[in-house]
Amino acid sequence: MTWDPQQYLSFGGHRFRPALDLIAQIPHAAPASIVDLGCGTGSGTLALKARWPEARLTGLDTSPEMLAKAREADPDIDWREGDLAGWEPPEPVDLLYSNAVLHWVDDHGTVLPNLLRRLRPDGVLAIQMPRNFAAPSHQAYMEIAQTPRWRTALEHLIRGEPTQPPAFYYDLLTPLTQSLDIWETEYVQVLDGENPVPDYVKGTSLKPFLDALAEPERTQFEDEYRAKVLKSYPPQSDGKTLFPFRRLFIMARL
Repeated sequence: MTWDPQQYLSFGGHRFRPALDLIAQIPHAAPASIVDLGCGTGSGTLALKARWPEARLTGLDTSPEMLAKAREADPDIDWREGDLAGWEPPEPVDLLYSNAVLHWVDDHGTVLPNLLRRLRPDGVLAIQMPRNFAAPSHQAYMEIAQTPRWRTALEHLIRGEPTQPPAFYYDLLTPLTQSLDIWETEYVQVLDGENPVPDYVKGTSLKPFLDALAEPERTQFEDEYRAKVLKSYPPQSDGKTLFPFRRLFIMARL
C-alpha cells in the first residue's frame, strides 16, 4: 500500500497526541538506543529525540513516501526502509517504540514476543494501537464492501479485528516481562469541516479499499461511505463533529 503523507498529516494534531502520551509514560531514564518502529513521517521520532537528545535514533518504515518526509524533517536520524515484523537490529536496543502501527501487522502472539527479544535487559517496548474497529467509522466501509455491488472487488480486504482486547496482551506478555502496564484511552476528537470523519479514516484504514478501485467506482464507493458515516457522526450545534476514538497502550519492560 502506498501512503499519502499529506492525507495522513491532515489530522496530524489528533494523531500525534497519543504518540506524545505514550512517550510521556516510558519509564526508561536514559535509553542509549531507540528504534521507532513504523515511524511514518517522523513526528514521533522527533519527539523521542527531544526527550533523549543523546540517544542513537533509528526510524523504520515500509513507506518510501513517508520516509522522504521524515528525512526532510531531520536528515541526521537514521531513517531506514523495512518491515518491522522481519527486522533485526545489529544489536539489542534499549527502547522499541511503536505508535499506531502494529494494528497493520498480523499474528501479535508471535510478533510482540519477537520484539521483546530485540531488547537489552531492562529494555522497554512501548506500543500504542487503535482499538476502534467496532466503531461506525470502520464498520461502515466493511459493511458496504460486503454488499453485492462491491463484494467481488473489496470483500477480500476485510480483516478480523487486528487489535485484541487488553486481556490478550496481559496473558501474552506477563510471563515475558518484569513489569507490564496496559491501559486504554478514548479520545473525543473534535473535528472541523463538513462530514470530516471520512477524511480522517481515508488517511488510514479506508485507504486500501479506495486504492483497490479505479474511477469512477472509487468515488462512488467513497460517496456511499460518506453518506452512511454522516448518520453516525452528525455535526454538533456549532458545526463541529465529535469523533470518539479508542486506543490501546502497552508498556512492557524486560
